[in-house]
Amino acid sequence: MAATMRIQSDWNQVLRRNEGEAWLSCRSPGKSTLYGSLTCQGVGSDGIPEISASEGFFVNEITKKSILVSCPHENVSTKFLAPYTSFCRIHQKSIICIDISSGGGLGVSSSTDGTMKIWQAANGEIRRLLEGHVYDVNCCRFFPSGLVVLSGGMDAQLKIWSAEDASCVVTFKGHKGGILDTAIVDRGRNVISSSRDGTARLWDCGKSACLGVVADCGSPVNGIALGVADNTINLGSPENAPSEREIGTEGKILLLAREDKKLQGVGLQSRQPVFLFVGSDAFNCCTFLSSIYLLAGTQDGNIYQLDVRNTKAPVQIIHRSGAPVLCLLPYRDGFIASQGDGTCFIIQQDLDHVIDLTEADCDPVYKVATWEKQIYTCCRDGMVRRYQLSDL
Repeated sequence: MAATMRIQSDWNQVLRRNEGEAWLSCRSPGKSTLYGSLTCQGVGSDGIPEISASEGFFVNEITKKSILVSCPHENVSTKFLAPYTSFCRIHQKSIICIDISSGGGLGVSSSTDGTMKIWQAANGEIRRLLEGHVYDVNCCRFFPSGLVVLSGGMDAQLKIWSAEDASCVVTFKGHKGGILDTAIVDRGRNVISSSRDGTARLWDCGKSACLGVVADCGSPVNGIALGVADNTINLGSPENAPSEREIGTEGKILLLAREDKKLQGVGLQSRQPVFLFVGSDAFNCCTFLSSIYLLAGTQDGNIYQLDVRNTKAPVQIIHRSGAPVLCLLPYRDGFIASQGDGTCFIIQQDLDHVIDLTEADCDPVYKVATWEKQIYTCCRDGMVRRYQLSDL
């Protein structure tokens, strides 16, 4: 695996002061870590600081919110991006989950302070409080319409809410353990949930009924992802004819990131196993990059890229640190990943550098959500951070 560069979490504040200094490091597997520093030599009239780098590092480009640094000895460069803005008043404690509506106007988040809130994405102003779960809300997301929210809690309940008046319109009961993740099928007539009880279930929103258990793993299902399968993949056939209440399940594959170190693919309509891949540790999260390629992240910091057509060996394993991989999200021609050590980074196929979303100082970044060029993260330190990407 290539070398990994790190920077002091508050570099953007420090390097705006004359002679302010921020540390840098470059770590390559099996070699001793190279340490260095960046120093501010003064700030120009345009507000952009003049930065010099210590031996072994070079500053290639700097803007008000970003700095591109290279370490030629390890042939690696990283663009460090500071938040465009941060919201510290949405929640009082650690924020577990976040999502942004399809129009980009609203955010929803849940926290260990026991609350779930809808807020304006532009300024973090709270619009609605969604009350009704007992204990913490583990996951929350908008339906494609952006007007409705789906949430799952430690109370084993799945709920649907109106984002307009905060009313809970549907509650699904059936899981025997806390709900850990959800997915929405197409426009949302059906939804899927996964739980500590080892099952993933398919639900009918119109009749608030369970349409079936898609998978029963005997091990907590930490994360799920739904994708359209490439037509060369055999998804199996259902044993019984699907209910007419099942809408849009055909041709879809459900990924299950399991606590027992297994990543499983299941035909959503057939409920038949498609593949089973064993990783190095518990799988925390998974996502599709395309109808063929998928990513899954483990507790010991591995990001596996797999080809659904042949999962015997991974296409590649990306390992930047031993911290748990907590969130994976497709983005443009690559992906965004966040980890338990506060790192959050973007890898793009056509970029020769990694983009690092900075400022969380060793606090886990639990979830990432995107809307166009804006990226929102939520963190154990109780902050929602919004990053603005220039043209990639």
